[in-house]
Order: sequence, then C-alpha cells, then structure tokens
Amino acid sequence: MLKSRDRKAWQTLLIVLIISFSSAFAQQPDPPGQVKNPAEAVNQAYLFAHMIHKDYGRLYYTVSLDGLHWKSLNNQQRVFNDYKGHPDICKGHDGRYYIVGNQSDASLQINIWVSSDLITWEKFGSYTPDLKTTPDYGYALQRLGAPKLYYDESTKQYILTWHTPHKEGSKEDPERYWASQRTLYVLSKDLKTFSDHPTRLFDWDMGTIDVFIRKVGNQYFAILKDETYPTLYWPTGKTIRIARAASLTGPYSEPSAPISPNFREAPMLIPSPDNKIWYVYYEQYPGVSYGLSIADNLNGPWYQASGYTFFSDWDKYSMPKSVRHGCMITISRDEYNKLVEHFGIEK
Repeated sequence: MLKSRDRKAWQTLLIVLIISFSSAFAQQPDPPGQVKNPAEAVNQAYLFAHMIHKDYGRLYYTVSLDGLHWKSLNNQQRVFNDYKGHPDICKGHDGRYYIVGNQSDASLQINIWVSSDLITWEKFGSYTPDLKTTPDYGYALQRLGAPKLYYDESTKQYILTWHTPHKEGSKEDPERYWASQRTLYVLSKDLKTFSDHPTRLFDWDMGTIDVFIRKVGNQYFAILKDETYPTLYWPTGKTIRIARAASLTGPYSEPSAPISPNFREAPMLIPSPDNKIWYVYYEQYPGVSYGLSIADNLNGPWYQASGYTFFSDWDKYSMPKSVRHGCMITISRDEYNKLVEHFGIEK
C-alpha cells in the first residue's frame, strides 16, 4: 500500500501526464463567423484579386468559400494581361465590376476597366489628377500609388483614393519619402467625370498609404496603413489602423490603435460567411506572409488568428505561398462556380 507521500507523488505525475496528453491533441477554436451548412451562408464565396511575388503589379485570382481557406485559379497564371497596378475591384452603380490601377507610381494616369462577370475585362476610361491643384497641398510630388475605388450606395457616388508623397527620400533618410505620403481623393457619379481637384482625405499630419473606405451601418471606416517608421516614439508605425467618420469624406477620427503587428501593409476587409464577423487580412512585406485579424465589429477589439505557417494542425486560415497584395470582395456562389469553371482551380 502506497504511503501518503508516494500517493501524492503519483497523483501529481498522473495529472501532469493527463495535461501533457491533452495538450498534444488539443485543438484551438476555429475563427468565428463560419456556418455549418454552406447554403445558409449570407456571404457564399470570396475573390482575392492580387499580384504575385515574381510578377509584381499583374492580375491573379484566388478564391475561397469560407473566407479562410484560399485556392489559386488559372494554374496561378495571369487572368488579364492588360492590367497593371495594385488590384482593387468594386461593384458599381450598374451592378458591374470596376477595377483600377496605374502603370507605376511615376504614372499619374489611373486606368479603369469594367466587367460583368469578373472574367472578361474591357477598358472603361481613365483619370489623370492634377496634383498641384489640391488645396493646401500644392507641393505634392508628381507621383501616385495604389489607387482604390469604392461605390457608396448612400450618396450614389464613387470615391477614388490614392497616396502621394511631398518629400523626396535621400540616402541618409530614405524613410522621409514614405513618411510624407498623404491620401488624396476625388468623387465621381459615373467614373467618366470627376471632382474639380483632388482633396486630402485626412486633416491630421501622418503618413498614410493603402487607404480604402467602407460603410457599415451609419458609419464610414477608413482602413489604412500608418506609414511612419516605427520607433520608441511612434510605436504604431507600419501597422494597420482604422479611422471613422459620419460622412464619406470625413472629417475622420484619429486612427485607432493598431490591429496588426508592425511592418504590415495592404489591408483587405471581408465579412464572414454568416455576416456577423469581420476578417482583415494584411501582408507582412516584402511578400513574407499574410496575417489575419478578427473582430465582431470594426470598432474592435481585434485579435490575430494563427495561419500561413503551412502546418495544417496549426493554421486557421491558408493561402498560396506566393500571393502579394490586392483586394478581397464577396461574390455569389454562381460567380464562384463560373470562375472555377472558366479558369480551373488548384487541386
């Protein structure tokens, strides 16, 4: 018969073994927002229009049925050879899809294509802003990056945003160029005629890039990258943050606390299949990995899911290895099926 001291030792050992055994087979909870029956999903499918690391600025497609697990289309080849830019797609006033891009940051011409099925794209028009006419920003450099397009159903107009710098970088201070980026916009009813001049979107003095707008409920949200370099005195640098406003063009609030780690960019926002949760993806550049932050409303709080490790028992979301930034949109199951039928999908 075991003595009391030995019995306690065995009990302790048994507890340790049980905990160790359980931990080895423990499964952390899946991200919220999913549905058991796909037919019950409010958002039935998703399209990620993006570039890839070895073919920067060109158009590729990846799709998902749950907003978490993504597969490449078209054998990871271009889906539209004429496109050049940082892909951004929105559904417009006429139910068709519009995509915007430009040849490079040195090219001020923003090109616009249109498609009824996301398969065949036709040139729709272009817009070339006169950056020198922006009020209180006549010293802008003649450069333009990552145009983004959003159609606001409430006001029946598009907002076209992009970032523009006002200081050249130097060998001693290359970050000066990026910290000087400011977000500008114009409005349009039809993407044929635009505002008289570009206007600064934010009245606060902070570097911002990769900005896009979404309306949720009665509030507008600007999802942005804080483009100041991170330091002890600017710990939010190179993170994804969110500003809010009561109207499309602001004034916008000071940005929120970061919803991503440092050195993340190109955010993308999608609602979950049950339409109750928000997923924000962002790239750890240059093309290192993707992160995912999750919240039940855009005011937060946010947490970061585990993924992109390529260990299936750890990943809560997955993507092809070589994808770089672009945009994500919801699509119907019928649109998903047609894309898969036309381009073919990764096995």
